Formats: sequence, C-alpha cells, structure tokens
Amino acid sequence: MDERQLRILRELGELGSVTAVAEALLVTPSAISQQLRLLQRAIPVPLTERQGRRLVLTDAGQALAGAAVEVETALARARHTVEEFVGRPDGEVSVAAFHSAGAAFFPFLLRALTGPGKPVPRLADEDVPQEDFCRLTRDYDIVLAHRLDHAPPWPDTVATTTLLREPLDVAMPADHPLAAKRRVTPRDVADEPWITVHDGFPVLAVIESIAAAAGCRLHLAHRINEFAVVAEAVAAGGGIALMPRWTMRPHPELALRPLSGVQARRHIDALHRPERTARAAVRTVLAELRRAARTIQDSDRGSEETRSGRSANASAE
Repeated sequence: MDERQLRILRELGELGSVTAVAEALLVTPSAISQQLRLLQRAIPVPLTERQGRRLVLTDAGQALAGAAVEVETALARARHTVEEFVGRPDGEVSVAAFHSAGAAFFPFLLRALTGPGKPVPRLADEDVPQEDFCRLTRDYDIVLAHRLDHAPPWPDTVATTTLLREPLDVAMPADHPLAAKRRVTPRDVADEPWITVHDGFPVLAVIESIAAAAGCRLHLAHRINEFAVVAEAVAAGGGIALMPRWTMRPHPELALRPLSGVQARRHIDALHRPERTARAAVRTVLAELRRAARTIQDSDRGSEETRSGRSANASAE
C-alpha cells in the first residue's frame, strides 16, 4: 500500500462513490478502481462492499481509512519539517577544500558567516588526487577542488561553480638570478632543481609541459604537496616551484615570476551535488564563496598596481 491508495480509501469513505472520488482527485474512475484493487491485494480481508449502487467501506476498510488520516497527518508533518530544513538560513553547511584553497577561502567564510540567522560552516581539509574530488561530494555539501585550465571538465554528476582561474607562477628565492626577469620561459627553468607535488595532483601536469617545451627532463628534487611548506623549502634554497598567485600569502623571501610558453593556470571550483542547493543555507555559502573569490582577485590587482607603480618610480629615479 502507498499514500495515494490510502488517500483514495479515505475519500471513498467520505464521498461514497468511485465517481465522486475521481472528480475530487481529478482522475478517471477507472484509475480509482485500479488503485483500490491494488490496495485490496495487500490486505487479507475485504475493504469495500456493495450497498445497492454505492461502494462503501467494510469495518476493516473504515479502520484502515482512519489509519490513513494518521498517515497523511504524519506525512504532512514530515513535509513541513523538510520544508523548514530546506528553508532555514542558519543550518550547518559542510565545506571541504584542498589546502591552499582552504587557507584562502576559510577565513572569509568564518568572518562572513558569524552571527545569528546565518549558516554554520563546518570546515575540513581534504588533499586528494584530482579524480577523487567528486567522490567527496557524498560527504560534504560543498567541495573546493582544483583542475588545470586545459583539463577535462568535472563529470555531469556534480554541479560546478568556478570561483577562480588562478595563474601558477614560478617561485624562487628573491636573490635568485632569474628573479631579475619579468617573465621566465621553460628553457630558463629547465636546469633548476624542482620542488613539486606527488603523482596524481594537477600541478604535476604543468611540470611535464615545462619539460616538453624545454625538450629535456626536469630534476624533481623534492615532492611536497602543501604550498606553505613548499614556500619554506624554496626560500631555504631547495629548488624552484610552481606556486598559486592569489591563494598563497606572499612570502618575504620569495619572488614569483609568470611563466611564458606553457599553460600554467588552474581552476578553483566549488563542486556539489545538485540537490544540495535546495537548501537556503548552502546557497548562502556558495554566494559567500563567490564574493570571497572576487575579493581575492581584487586584492591581487591592487597589489599588482602598487608593484607596477613602485617599479615605474624606481625607473624614473
């Protein structure tokens, strides 16, 4: 038995005929009769009987119709509870991010979502190979993932909001000879020791593109995934590395230089299962992530203008 069949039985008890029930529910009498037959098959005693032209409920039918009222009431209460949950602006929202995205976006979320009537963020770091990000959407409402600019898009099973298209620059010690250049080429960096990520992580494909463009194999001296640790290793003279331009805090002992001749840019995307955005709280968090992304980009533009102004003044002097 199901909710629809129970409702038909209840309506039959009140209206007294299949035709009247069909008119009330905006279906055909034959459809009502079919549902009554299906319901009867699941019950071992008769639910209806004929009284002249009328089809009336037996004692068992009246008992089940009474239970149908309780079922409809419980279902209505459940729907109302779901609607309240979906519409609540202050529910918990779980967000996972790889490390550099977490460092950039989590502080924005925590500041923006403080106070009554706002979603409660539950944050987690998840450093996984690229193909595993989609699986994380089973466990989290929103997953911040990264992929290279030219990589295949995420599968259709997840919804995607692109937050940033972030350049990857070559990081080197501030006193490195290449720091005198405004841009570097694959040939410039081909003979340097490299600090890069483990296999399966997006940045490694850029390293492979640099090697292909330079026509030689690169010396991969160290494998470190966490960019904050990479920055310290570069500053200590351990090699050069690819570093995100916007989502890492500037390191006073490093210089970052754009790379020419190779596509070196990553997407930072918010992934989620489409049904998650039925909740108002999840939509609010997505809006805050988009706002944070604009702030991150605008802050870098302001820093770039300041750096350009300083360079121009230095040249004039």
